[in-house]
Amino acid sequence: NIFQFIMIKSIILPFLLVSVQAFTPTILTQTRTALLASSNDESNSPVDAFLNDIKMRIRIGQESNAAGFGGKQVLADVFAGEYDEIVMTSMIDEEINSAPCVMFTWDSSPSCKKAIEAFETIGANVKIVRLDDPWSEGNPMRASLGRKVGRTSVPFVYINSKYVGGFDGGSGDEAPGLVELAFNGKLREMIKDAGAMK
Repeated sequence: NIFQFIMIKSIILPFLLVSVQAFTPTILTQTRTALLASSNDESNSPVDAFLNDIKMRIRIGQESNAAGFGGKQVLADVFAGEYDEIVMTSMIDEEINSAPCVMFTWDSSPSCKKAIEAFETIGANVKIVRLDDPWSEGNPMRASLGRKVGRTSVPFVYINSKYVGGFDGGSGDEAPGLVELAFNGKLREMIKDAGAMK
């Protein structure tokens, strides 16, 4: 009923979130101390490295959340871990400017597969940049792209170095996504103007 929903949403969930945030560092410290006590070599402990990684990712998630980013961007930032944002932005810009039409994808994403199929149907020559091969490079790229365009969903499609959205959505009127651009008769023209037709 509505009372239960209000109780869960307004009282219980915030309490759980505060509890998890408050106790996670304590639990990690206690677990680390206990595990290290049983280890002979603290400096090279894989457990220590694992726990430090978890702490780092919790910190990144908290910082991303505090900066006002939504849940998907927070997760993208957590998966990305620590990286040099200036270097990553430079790498992304280099990729965006390397071809008339560039698409950042995941191989297993249905939306990415549909976008590739749409470009093949139109006869476009598209440079594919895989964000999942390797994940260690792709996750920071996805997080950085998400901050750059305001959404983290794949694919990220650039035509003539301009973000146009994903397959079936985007970040607004300037970047509505491939489907809307096609329905409005703009996609083929943009591809032609960019010189990306086969």
